[in-house]
Amino acid sequence: MKRARIIYNPTSGREVIKREMLDILAVYEQAGYETSAFATTPDPLSAAKEAERAAKEGFDLIVAAGGDGTINEVVNGVAPLRKRPMIAIIPAGTTNDYARALKIPRDEPLEAAKVIFKNENIKMDIGKVNNQTGTKYFMNIAALGTISEVTYSVPSIMKSLYGYLAYLIKGTELIARVKNVNARVSYDGGEYSGSISMIFLALTNSVGGFESIVPDAKLDDGKFTLLIVKTANIFQIMELVAQTLNGGRHIDNENLIYKKTNKVEITPLSDEQLKVNLDGEYGGDAPMSFKNLRQHIRFVANRSAMSVRAIEENAKQQFVEEVEKLEAQEQKED
Repeated sequence: MKRARIIYNPTSGREVIKREMLDILAVYEQAGYETSAFATTPDPLSAAKEAERAAKEGFDLIVAAGGDGTINEVVNGVAPLRKRPMIAIIPAGTTNDYARALKIPRDEPLEAAKVIFKNENIKMDIGKVNNQTGTKYFMNIAALGTISEVTYSVPSIMKSLYGYLAYLIKGTELIARVKNVNARVSYDGGEYSGSISMIFLALTNSVGGFESIVPDAKLDDGKFTLLIVKTANIFQIMELVAQTLNGGRHIDNENLIYKKTNKVEITPLSDEQLKVNLDGEYGGDAPMSFKNLRQHIRFVANRSAMSVRAIEENAKQQFVEEVEKLEAQEQKED
């Protein structure tokens, strides 16, 4: 029998996952998995360490249950390994961006678990990050600049009580303090050096609860969507926000660089600290390099509700991989 390990944050979503755990366990048992659960602890990298252990023990499925931070830790535990199990997610955070991208129910943990019955999955791109402190991974968004401090500057109790409203309150407070720093950003086929207020590297189309920031996102093409905001002028930033909400027209704004790239290097050109936010948590300071690991981890997904183009691209890639395996086997036999 296949085995599944549920790694859950017992405090996420006002403890709703903890209350429904017996029913969630039953879902995966019905789907053919011998299932067990692990509650994360306050110890650093608790979820990441358990994900790594479970993967090395040969578990077929790891279920990340909690907010995007919990999912990020599970990804960090699995991504460096040569053999990586499939990952399912049960969202119970504030924005649940990754669940939104995979079309997983975001408000009902039990319904999110039942997506396993669809037998649908997709290989997702993963971001690899290197700086002087080591290597990390992210699955949705890397952000730099003043506004990127929003997620890790909102107290956890405020997130629990007020949800997404907490981010809006804090964002309104910080937007008036947005400032420029000088930095060099190198990407495939180009480079920008100069004044920057914000940088985003997106792997999906869901960023901070909005799906129009990256209107042409692909989930598995091996490319980041790089956005460089050059202005710190509050009126110009508000114009960008308005264009973003109005059909994604911001991509043509003169104050924005919008590129597709597999690799990115960011280097500050001054002594000012340039903090990096990875999936909503503080991830270190630049200088930093980023690489897109194409279709690196397979995730359970509600593919029938996802974009047809993303599904077709993934199916095409899987077909090519199977053909290459057959050719390699034939050559070995010859």
